[in-house]
Amino acid sequence: MLWSFLAFIVIITFVKAHRNTFLLTTNEIEVKVNTNEPKNKPDNGALRILHLSDLHMENLSITAEHIVKTNQGEAFDLIAITGDLLDRKRSIPHAVRYIETLWKLAPTLGIYVVFGNHDYVLPADKLVHLRSELERIGCRVLCNETDTVDSALGKLHIIGIDDYATRRSDLAKTFATVTEDGIRLVLTHDPNVVLCMKEYHYDYLLAGHFHGGQIHWPKPYHLVKMGKLPRMNIVQGLHYHDDRPFYISEGLGQTGLNIRLRSRPEMTIHTLA
Repeated sequence: MLWSFLAFIVIITFVKAHRNTFLLTTNEIEVKVNTNEPKNKPDNGALRILHLSDLHMENLSITAEHIVKTNQGEAFDLIAITGDLLDRKRSIPHAVRYIETLWKLAPTLGIYVVFGNHDYVLPADKLVHLRSELERIGCRVLCNETDTVDSALGKLHIIGIDDYATRRSDLAKTFATVTEDGIRLVLTHDPNVVLCMKEYHYDYLLAGHFHGGQIHWPKPYHLVKMGKLPRMNIVQGLHYHDDRPFYISEGLGQTGLNIRLRSRPEMTIHTLA
């Protein structure tokens, strides 16, 4: 009888945890930034960013069509995707189609992508193929690179720091072309990199990697091996380090089993004002 009861509890928990992967959470964050614009220049409004992370195509319950439908009527300046698109080479066409669908939201500055540790599981030639396919559909893929564009808030440096967890980050190279003026928006996968950026100023940083714990019950103890931030209980949401704001997404997909406990798939709308 006891074993039957325990089995029933396990099954119910698993069903609920799987159902959680379909419950998309939308968070809206507003952050004040210094635009370095002349004092007599009129207010240009705000910069709106749709942030998605950790798609993990193999374990993803949220469709691109659902994201597009949910955001119908919204105006975005850019879509930022901060790594871990997939784990296997067979998922490349799926990932490309998924992101291609997001173009229906018509972000004025485009879609920007950085890679995460799971993307680097791909063989080198397949990773090159993934990047070329993303660029073919119009995405800008940043691997220790910076793209500088004009935005509603003036000059915007979109700074793509490569994956810190796999020791691919090169801060000096990434910031080499960044000038003193303009807003510095950093896109990266592993947020632990903020602990190494004291000499590299940014105005806002977007990351993912931790999935909010994914199985966050009673606490995400399994994340302690993933760097200093989890040991500081910093695994999701808006935080500050050296008085600089950064946001950790809980991600859209899952890794391992397609389940979540005390966490939800997340998309975030960030307004820089």
